[in-house]
Amino acid sequence: MSVVVAVKPSARKRNAKVGRLVFEDGSRHPFESRAAAERWADDLSTGDGHVWVASAHPRDDDEADLYLVSRATNAKLEAAYDKRRRRLRGNPESEQESLGGRL
Repeated sequence: MSVVVAVKPSARKRNAKVGRLVFEDGSRHPFESRAAAERWADDLSTGDGHVWVASAHPRDDDEADLYLVSRATNAKLEAAYDKRRRRLRGNPESEQESLGGRL
């Protein structure tokens, strides 16, 4: 059985190796099985942003059987509380303001 994996933009944004791979070899990659595609995704994730293989929607008209995907987010900012999040964005002196003025 052969499967085709289409690389989604979220995977390219999150993982530099995936971005290079798409640039050099395109966004579609054939594999002998889903297990082989999952091993490929695990290898790509080593030392870089986490990517994984997800099933394509049955009604998707795309020729791909699977997608290589990720969450394209900044994990440091997602894990931070609001005050720390503002500091990480480079605004250490920012004060939280409400509609009526400073808190």
